[in-house]
Amino acid sequence: MSGALYPGTFDPFTNGHEELVRRAARIFGRIVVAVAASPKKAPAFTLEERIGMVRDVLSDLPECEVAGYDGLTVQVAREHNVNAIVRGLRAVSDFEFEFQLATMNRHLDDGVETLFLTPSEEDMFISSTLVREIASLGGDVSKFVHPSVNALLTKRFS
Repeated sequence: MSGALYPGTFDPFTNGHEELVRRAARIFGRIVVAVAASPKKAPAFTLEERIGMVRDVLSDLPECEVAGYDGLTVQVAREHNVNAIVRGLRAVSDFEFEFQLATMNRHLDDGVETLFLTPSEEDMFISSTLVREIASLGGDVSKFVHPSVNALLTKRFS
């Protein structure tokens, strides 16, 4: 098995997400971006729209695959023949949840390891929730997302 899985809801896919994918691809050689359906979160974009935005942003990265899923992340890792899950840690506040998630995943499948990457300083404060809220209130989020994602946000919230 080779490569890593980068799971998330990606509602929307931000510059912080993009940076982590590109760094993980350099480390692992192959990266699968797994877009979670997450219906309980009531995403602003459909699963298909989110898969499309990720594919568009990462279209120049041949070592990247994008797939949607609904179910356990460790099962998706196995289905894609990877044994590592990459998660981003922006701040100390992320740690407790991510630690609990990593521990639970290890109990579900001890053959899949979770590794944490921290974003660059310029992307550390970006979250999908904040980007979505700012966009919904008519704010400019162009510094936080790819131009194609910005266009989708503008269309969605205009």
